Amino acid sequence: MGWAKPLKKLLYALPAPAFWLGVWQVCALLVDRRVNGRGNELLLPYPASVWTALTAMAGTGEFWGAVLTSLGRIALGLVWGAALGALLAVLTCASPWADRLLSPAIRVVRAAPVASFILLVLLWTGRNNVPAVISALMVMPVVWDHLARGIQAVDQKLLELARVCRFSRWKTVRLLYLPSLGPYILSALTTATGLAWKSGVAAEVLCLPEPSLGQQIYYTKYYLDIPELFAWTAVTVALSMVLERILRTCLARWGRGWGA
Repeated sequence: MGWAKPLKKLLYALPAPAFWLGVWQVCALLVDRRVNGRGNELLLPYPASVWTALTAMAGTGEFWGAVLTSLGRIALGLVWGAALGALLAVLTCASPWADRLLSPAIRVVRAAPVASFILLVLLWTGRNNVPAVISALMVMPVVWDHLARGIQAVDQKLLELARVCRFSRWKTVRLLYLPSLGPYILSALTTATGLAWKSGVAAEVLCLPEPSLGQQIYYTKYYLDIPELFAWTAVTVALSMVLERILRTCLARWGRGWGA
């Protein structure tokens, strides 16, 4: 029947979340008993308390404004970082001089602490621009590294055959590079999406752009509203997982046409 397959998937996916919710509930109960009911919500709130806070938040325009604004900023940084990383991968693979010049700088960006970049970018630009810039800076080295390795892994015999057959550059890219780079692109962008999201929200927590998820997380910590802190954190994690899943699905569908 039509509902059997979705039900089977649901039953397969349900035990793990149910187990960890149970662990959370037991830990919260133990904390509650430890403090004799005094201040349990300041240490480890019950799942029900977090759910109540989440449902209350989701009914407000402030919640959706923060979610959508953060999504827009971080998505913009992801796009610019991926484009810059792809461009740098092509340049460093095409020219040894470009590789010598650019590779050390890219590796410095990859190795430097995110907090240092956040504070520096905050000095150079407005706080509303910091999350997008930080996301782009964190994404760029990841995309560069994956795509550079993918370009270098393309079969040289096939490239030689393409030159003998006088393929145009676009035909060579479409028939040889894109099918070969497909797994590298998928790996780069799925990894970069999670990294962009985490670094972007971290930048929001430090810079407090309005409105934003990071600002809400900071304020809940500041006012010791721990159930709401858990709720905002859950929203952040869930959005990251959803974005990664959507991106993975889209890339898989587009990838089927690369070799056509």
